Amino acid sequence: MENHEPFLREAIALSKSAMDRGDEPFGSVLVKDGEVILRAENSVFTGHDMTNHAEMNLVKSAAQHYDTDFLAGCTLYTSTEPCAMCSGAIYWSGIGRMVFACSETRLGEIAGIGLNVPSRAVLQTGARVVTVVGPTTLEDEAAEMHQEFWPKHLGKV
Repeated sequence: MENHEPFLREAIALSKSAMDRGDEPFGSVLVKDGEVILRAENSVFTGHDMTNHAEMNLVKSAAQHYDTDFLAGCTLYTSTEPCAMCSGAIYWSGIGRMVFACSETRLGEIAGIGLNVPSRAVLQTGARVVTVVGPTTLEDEAAEMHQEFWPKHLGKV
């Protein structure tokens, strides 16, 4: 059985880094043959672009470095389930698999915002199969970043 934990823990660490920098707590890594080849953090505030989600930043970087045939053999690990926008970007990039720790449902319970569209619902509509794994046993760990960030950010503390 494949061990997703090291890559998810790195994505969660990137989510903390993004939060510490003043952005939303999301982080992602791209893995090929057991090695991290790209990393990305959310930068919606520091980048002044609300589409700068961690997964979007990762997909944009991946598209600049690799072709779709290469990306088909990659796994995108992310701290939290991608939104509908990011799920679409993952699909169009050619990335073959995505693994997330915290679910969109759990994020919605904590933050009370978002589209609340599961990534599987978006990805299963495509002609190409993208394997989706998650939420994982690290959901609570990933959710801690959201519990720290969203109540303060939304003025509910």
